[in-house]
Amino acid sequence: MLFRRSLRVNFLLKLVVALATLVFFTSFSFYFYIRINSTYELQDSMQEQAKYLFKKYTDLEKALNKNDTLQSTLGINAKIEYAPFVHYQPKFFRNLKKDDRFYFQAFFPYEFKSQKYLVLTKDITRRIKVENMIYKSIIIVNLLSLVLIIIYAFFLSKMLLKPIETVSKKIAKMSERELNKIDIKTLPNEFQPLGNSINQLINKVEHFLKYKKELFIGAAHELKTPLAVMKTKSQVALLKRDKSIESLKVALEQNIKSIDSLNSTIESILAFGREEGAQFEKSKNVDIIKFISDMLDEFEIVAIKEEKYIVRDLKPKSLKIDIQISLFRQILQNLLQNALRFSPKGSKVRVNSFICEDNLIIRVKDSGSGLPENFDIYAPFQRTRDSSGTGLGLFLAKNAANSLNAKLTLKNRLNKRGVVATIILPIK
Repeated sequence: MLFRRSLRVNFLLKLVVALATLVFFTSFSFYFYIRINSTYELQDSMQEQAKYLFKKYTDLEKALNKNDTLQSTLGINAKIEYAPFVHYQPKFFRNLKKDDRFYFQAFFPYEFKSQKYLVLTKDITRRIKVENMIYKSIIIVNLLSLVLIIIYAFFLSKMLLKPIETVSKKIAKMSERELNKIDIKTLPNEFQPLGNSINQLINKVEHFLKYKKELFIGAAHELKTPLAVMKTKSQVALLKRDKSIESLKVALEQNIKSIDSLNSTIESILAFGREEGAQFEKSKNVDIIKFISDMLDEFEIVAIKEEKYIVRDLKPKSLKIDIQISLFRQILQNLLQNALRFSPKGSKVRVNSFICEDNLIIRVKDSGSGLPENFDIYAPFQRTRDSSGTGLGLFLAKNAANSLNAKLTLKNRLNKRGVVATIILPIK
């Protein structure tokens, strides 16, 4: 509750400061714009009056001294004055204030060398008062608008914070045993993308927790079995009456095999840890087709040694996407290793890619014996009879695919001679 109030108060304070600054800047700019235009208008008016006087009277100084009607007819005070402060300028304008009255003066050269100028003076007190009244009106209107905006912002912030509070409460109640997804339909349209993102995160957490438990249970079992074998072999070797070097050598060799099995399992567990770290890797913009082609070049060397062949058909020729490249390498590397491992000599491993809608489809087809029915190939430490690995490869590949928002499937080919592994990778 305190957090919500603090958040709302901070939001409103920042809003008030921003809007007050905007009101002051807008009011001042508008007032300044009015004053500049009013000044230009006065200058133009004075110049027209000066042209009229110069054109009408040949001896303007004499006419101004005798004629007193100019003040009433033109609404200005016109006279010839000596003005050295103008410094020979072709025209000069200034504002004056006398006894709470405002005047605008314009100086036009009459006798340039003697610095005599036609001085037109106009009372602009009423104009200044009108401008000030307009300025005050602008500020009052803007302040009223500011108050209305603050009231609206208060209710808007309350309305916007409500769904955030709902989401926050649901997330706070979640635990490892209870990961309930957010009902998107109860959220406003603006918050539905956020709800979708949170649900995707919950889905990833569910997968992670599920596989983590399976991994720990499987790891304990896999590590326990070789240790039990080592212990038994060692006990048998000690109990034998004939403790010859040959019998001890056999026991040690069997223990070494068990240690190798342990090392292999530990390496796979470390690979899982490295993959979890790779999930925090920054995405890079890479040509994914070129990356796949380069990996196939590497595996082609291994395939030739094993008298096997890799046939590729990659489309399009080039495709740049943002991707966590270490995770993608983990998936493709595992699929290629399995395809080459289970394919017989002289057979072909086919790799092709193409775009379907907004996805890049990558397929790896081998010519092996296929997958057994009712077999969870993605569970950790699950191995087929023909497999010599630790059973963590597809588990790691599936995890990596989930982290990339990709889909990984393995199915037997229609003729049951081999497996088709498919990666559906979102482009956008």
